[in-house]
Amino acid sequence: MESSREEAPTEVDVSPGVFFDDDYCRHTVRFPDAVKRVAYSFDGYGKFSSREWDLRQLEGEGFCWYHVELPRSSQNLAVFAQYLIDVLCPPLKLQDILALVSNGPFCGTIDGALVFKVNSAGPPTSKFTQRIAAIVRDNMVISVSLGCVARLDFSRISPKLLLMEVPSTEPTCLGEVGDSHHGSLGTGGVVIPEHVLEFLLTMSHHEHADNAVPKGVGNLLVHIIDTHVDQLHDTVLHLETHLDDVERSLDTGVGATKKQMLDDRRFPKMHLDLQRLLQVIAHGDQVFPRVKEKCRGKAWCTSEDLATLEVLVARLQKLKENVGFIANRITAIQAGLDSWQAEQINRKLYYLSFLSVIFLPLSVVTGAFGMNVGGVPWTKQIDPTLLHGFQNVLLLCMVIVMLLLAGFGAEPLYIYFATRHKHQAVKAKWLGSKRSFQYRGSPHYVQL
Repeated sequence: MESSREEAPTEVDVSPGVFFDDDYCRHTVRFPDAVKRVAYSFDGYGKFSSREWDLRQLEGEGFCWYHVELPRSSQNLAVFAQYLIDVLCPPLKLQDILALVSNGPFCGTIDGALVFKVNSAGPPTSKFTQRIAAIVRDNMVISVSLGCVARLDFSRISPKLLLMEVPSTEPTCLGEVGDSHHGSLGTGGVVIPEHVLEFLLTMSHHEHADNAVPKGVGNLLVHIIDTHVDQLHDTVLHLETHLDDVERSLDTGVGATKKQMLDDRRFPKMHLDLQRLLQVIAHGDQVFPRVKEKCRGKAWCTSEDLATLEVLVARLQKLKENVGFIANRITAIQAGLDSWQAEQINRKLYYLSFLSVIFLPLSVVTGAFGMNVGGVPWTKQIDPTLLHGFQNVLLLCMVIVMLLLAGFGAEPLYIYFATRHKHQAVKAKWLGSKRSFQYRGSPHYVQL
């Protein structure tokens, strides 16, 4: 009983301002390679350094930042929650973990810390599913993202990065100097292949950039939200580029290309991805204004930070309008493909009707001479009692045809003759008016 009493867990106070010793914060990780995590310390004067993952707040000046990058794998939310519990508990509580990993928008205060999230529901493997959440305290920020977020890290740029090189055009002939491989030296610099340029042009914000080092918690919060908005902008730009390629393929392609797009259900899938992206933007448009209001009055948030948050909210609204334009383009292209498919079906029906016109008289002739009645000409039926059977059948067929014509053709004939009579009356009235004007204009006309 005493041993069980000693092993019972004790409640720990995790309110802001409480610091934890090394024995409490350093624990065994069950999933060491499941998530990517980084930690930095900032002195508040534009300098930073990496630090150990101890989840402790800094004493004195400066602040720290702990970031967890969830993998884009086919995992459910419960597995993601286990990953966060493994690396963030302690000091975080279960309510903090649930606030960070659950779906939907949220902005509020938990244990004196500002907590917000913009987590869209959807498969984590889709690039249109975005998740960003953070816990902000006076001198510590804990953030969680789904996948890699461009420009979020503060790692210094290596001088050997491709973006820092002087580019050169790719050789088009075998006799030119240089090679077409990635990173090869040409006559004027590094040769950039065409497919690499196409990939870079789909991104307006590259993964590595010389980010300004934040001097306060408010600057770091603005940086996290700014990179999230940039990632949404890159996703929209990539979707626009893909849509331009699809339109170009439709303009220059043949019927097989259009049929393949219809069979692949490409545009319904694009509509679904666009709705997911629109959901993320709507969540951000709902959360970030509340974050700005929550930050107002905080000691670590300056007026410049609030102004930057206002600009980011305006960018989200413009991005939402742009997504609406893309949705209209997709709808127009889908309507064009549906019209093309209906035209193809009508053409096939026309061919079928043409064949029916050819073979219908032949079917009538063969059906008439295949009747099992007497009096069929050019046959050997000599029974005098059935001599008029063929004539009677033809007469019955004519009566049926007349009834059908009377039933289905009476209304069109009535409309035709009524319209014709109306046109003749209008024409006669117009001719009478013309003769009247000609008579009045003659020299023999005298007005009384």
